[in-house]
Amino acid sequence: MQKREDYITWDEYFMGVAMLSAQRSKDPNTQVGACIVSADNKILSMGYNGFPIGCSDDEFPWGREGDPYDNKYFYTTHSELNAILNYRGGSLEGSKLYVSLFPCNECAKAIIQCGIRTVVYRFDKYTDTDSVRASKRMFHAAGVRYYHYQETGRKIELEL
Repeated sequence: MQKREDYITWDEYFMGVAMLSAQRSKDPNTQVGACIVSADNKILSMGYNGFPIGCSDDEFPWGREGDPYDNKYFYTTHSELNAILNYRGGSLEGSKLYVSLFPCNECAKAIIQCGIRTVVYRFDKYTDTDSVRASKRMFHAAGVRYYHYQETGRKIELEL
């Protein structure tokens, strides 16, 4: 008997974990997930976008418009930063980040500072914004490699 041939690739596996993590987000507009992986393909941490611990999902605003004090942008923590902050094992030097949406400039700074060396992203819908342009500029300067996840079209259904 030979091994199975239809198993998922590492990229499919880790992007799948990032996409599954995104499903934990309570944001009504944008759900983003992240998965940090070691050089030897071990999952180190995961995260999704949401409010900091102790800030109620029912009391803080989820809106995107109006007074900044009354919309989500001052309060939400992005998935990449949550994954970095959730890690309890020491250094992330040399690790790889799988994320469902290309990182903003604030997350790019944290990614660079903690030593993540590769970013694999699924969507780049804000590619022309100053924030993402700044992220790419910093990644280039710091030697952080990034590449677009190549969709395989594979469907995996989980019953929970």
